[in-house]
Amino acid sequence: MHETQSVEPSLYLKEALSETLPIATATGSEKARSELIISPILLEVRKILERKVSFFSGEDFTVAPDLGLSGVCDFLISRSPEQIFIEAPVIVIIEAKKGDLKPGLGQCTAEMIAAQKFNETNNIPIKTIYGSVSSGTAWRFLKLERQTLSVDLNNCTVLSVEILLGMLIWMVQET
Repeated sequence: MHETQSVEPSLYLKEALSETLPIATATGSEKARSELIISPILLEVRKILERKVSFFSGEDFTVAPDLGLSGVCDFLISRSPEQIFIEAPVIVIIEAKKGDLKPGLGQCTAEMIAAQKFNETNNIPIKTIYGSVSSGTAWRFLKLERQTLSVDLNNCTVLSVEILLGMLIWMVQET
């Protein structure tokens, strides 16, 4: 999707992943992968960006029920430091999946369309919305630019966490 610069993870993230990665992959549950792998990585992104973005997990993101754009998003990043309510602009959606990333592509795309509409409703139209479907260990990236969806066919792995951090930070800063 885009060549980005690697970002060195903090000692905290390295230690957390060395402890939690084996547990999350051994249990195989989507919840364990979300809590033990994806959340720490997204919190690291927020920390690197000096808490100028907000990070939400498991929040209701009903935007347009009449269009089927309602439900709970797994993870959402907004370019607002407000951490109590989701504020525009919503820029990145992360959808957690147990193992196979393909089934999550449609759901992530719907959430990206919802984010696009949410931003427009709040008079902050953002040209590009980014998304990712992740098993925790593998991440596939999506880009919605106006009506055009692009899906990166290459997976990024948590074993290259510095590349993954670089990509996520670029996505947040790019829009």
